[in-house]
Amino acid sequence: MSNSPNPIQIQKFLGGIDYPASRAKLVSKAEDSGADEPVLEALRNIPDREFNGPNAVSQAVSEGSKDV
Repeated sequence: MSNSPNPIQIQKFLGGIDYPASRAKLVSKAEDSGADEPVLEALRNIPDREFNGPNAVSQAVSEGSKDV
């Protein structure tokens, strides 16, 4: 099993972000919110595209953690 953060952990650091948001914007917001390295790493590994909301971010992180 992966030790990637769960969606609730990630969304905690993205509170208040305006969607749609790019990967860079998501990472920047998480950094500004004091996210720990596993959260930042998970966000850095999602596709570089615009995300329409928290569910899209959570899905991208979930799909990224399944890579073997």
